[in-house]
Amino acid sequence: MQQRDTIDEIVEQWNRARPELDTDGIALIGRLRRLNVRVDNALRAYFTTRGLDSSEFDVLATLRRSGEPYELNARALLKAAMVTSGAITNRVDRLSAKGLVERNPCPNDRRAVLVRLTPAGKELIDGAMQGHVENEERILSALDAEERVQLDGLLRKLLLAHGDTESLTG
Repeated sequence: MQQRDTIDEIVEQWNRARPELDTDGIALIGRLRRLNVRVDNALRAYFTTRGLDSSEFDVLATLRRSGEPYELNARALLKAAMVTSGAITNRVDRLSAKGLVERNPCPNDRRAVLVRLTPAGKELIDGAMQGHVENEERILSALDAEERVQLDGLLRKLLLAHGDTESLTG
């Protein structure tokens, strides 16, 4: 018999209360949402050990993976983070106060600013990445290689169906 989770109970309650409803979506979305909370908590706990929050880690990782000179304009950071411009400004302000990023004027547009990793920011994100990858591996450890490929494909299909097709930096 398959092990039960909390969502099984919720679905059973809905099936009793409203038997005419198709609860497949409730089960899938409920599990995605509950898993998202658990994943966020596990990621947050690791980032805290590095003196960062999730949003700061995201900015540092985005800059680092952009390649040398580890610099992006605010618009590219905004696209990668999918938050408001005010939220990006706050993140960059916090990271700048910690000495992890710096703002530089854009040579092609006086109104624009480029955000660049400082050497300390590069060192921090480079050091944090191995532990981050290990943490993600622990989170996914219940799945074998074939299941991971299958889940990855299904999640990609859902993301594409809901418009997640834009380049993050384009």
